[in-house]
Amino acid sequence: MPAKSKAQQKAAGAALAAKRGDIPKSDLKGASKSMEESMTERQLDELASTKRKGKPEHVTKH
Repeated sequence: MPAKSKAQQKAAGAALAAKRGDIPKSDLKGASKSMEESMTERQLDELASTKRKGKPEHVTKH
């Protein structure tokens, strides 16, 4: 599933880095922390590799 916003893509990238051991898990906050705990490496890679062009910075819930 592609990321819906730039913020979601960035959070997934941070969570993926922590899951791979590139950064300490203790550095994660908010959405990236919950993503790291609840998603697989493959799911995170899919979100993080989404193209950012044309994506809004944030998406509001309706």
